[in-house]
Amino acid sequence: MKLLRALSFCLFVCAASAFEIDDVLDRLDNSLTIAAFQDNLRARLSGTIDVELYHFQQPAPGLIDSNIDNLFNPRLTFFLDAQFGPHVYFFAQSRLDRGFDPSDHGAQIRLDQYALRVTPWEDGRFTLQVGKFATVVGNWVTRNLSWENPFVNAPLVYENVTPIQDKSAPASPLDFVHRFNNEKYEFSPVIWGPSYTSGISVSGRLGKFDYAAEIKNSSLSSRPESWDVTAVGFDHPTFDAHLGFRPNQMWNFGLSAGDGAYFRPEAEHTLPRGRDIGDYREFVLGQDVSFAWHHLQLWAEFYEARFEIPRVGDADTFAYYFEVKYKFTPQFFAALRWNQQLFDTVPDGAGGRVRWGDDLGRVDAAIAYRFTTHAQLKVQYSFQQETTGPRDDNHMLAAQFTVRF
Repeated sequence: MKLLRALSFCLFVCAASAFEIDDVLDRLDNSLTIAAFQDNLRARLSGTIDVELYHFQQPAPGLIDSNIDNLFNPRLTFFLDAQFGPHVYFFAQSRLDRGFDPSDHGAQIRLDQYALRVTPWEDGRFTLQVGKFATVVGNWVTRNLSWENPFVNAPLVYENVTPIQDKSAPASPLDFVHRFNNEKYEFSPVIWGPSYTSGISVSGRLGKFDYAAEIKNSSLSSRPESWDVTAVGFDHPTFDAHLGFRPNQMWNFGLSAGDGAYFRPEAEHTLPRGRDIGDYREFVLGQDVSFAWHHLQLWAEFYEARFEIPRVGDADTFAYYFEVKYKFTPQFFAALRWNQQLFDTVPDGAGGRVRWGDDLGRVDAAIAYRFTTHAQLKVQYSFQQETTGPRDDNHMLAAQFTVRF
């Protein structure tokens, strides 16, 4: 009841504030755009202010890092976009928040993304990009920011923590099976959010096909502290690629693949004698599809992933989601998403085999209202259930108010 009253109060405050600040933000938007050298250089500073409220059962679901059931998570994000003539573009993204993922920690500031992009031909057939930026894999990453994402959180495959640990190798199959009872932030999902790793990419569009390939410093499952090139270098690079096909304006199909070493440097001394980090890799194969028709939008992604585990063997998992968004009016829309992740078996060290993770499913339902072109409110309910193992359930209620400028 307390949370519902808090959400109702926030809705009232958000509605009242949105219209008051709209004119101010319009004027601010104009003042944050500059042009120089006869318009050959254009730069724009923009941002979002996100205020999030979460109520969930313990342990906290996904990548939420909190030991309390009610979490307040504010976030300030800045974007810098600069165009140098018709062929050179630079962008950066910085955030002030309580951690890359929602948490009850203290404030911190980070430079999440920065990249220089060169497009020699105006038809977009080839683009070269260098820096720290989101992965080319899949179709959710292109809409992961709060204004574009119909939900408050990410699909399950991008935030469900698995028994994969990147800082140390298991001592035995039995150790691998039972070590997941430790602190969950010692472990990794298949893809950690938008995966803002560092490296170089090429991309482009040729007729109805588009392509992208990248060489990055860390794997898709790597944690945010591994994304900077100063933290993890290019001794064991990751290779990712995406191929898309758009037969018409409504449909878009894609194939993705990723291959990279998932252990951090400090895990080296825990590996079997004579082996190194590059011998144990994460392989990801993905398929994605999107559809848009009038007020209806559909997205789906399917991922098959394999981790090579020291002293254990191959650990396979399959995850997918279906997502639908319907816009009832220009300001009001609703979204529904079904997620599931399934785990294969591995040796248990006693001559048998055991599932290396608990299968689970999750349904997310959200509604959103855009008060103005600058203000948006989302409310979401999620229900997650383990279909094997302890069969634990988790209910989550979340609200997110976003102001963009």
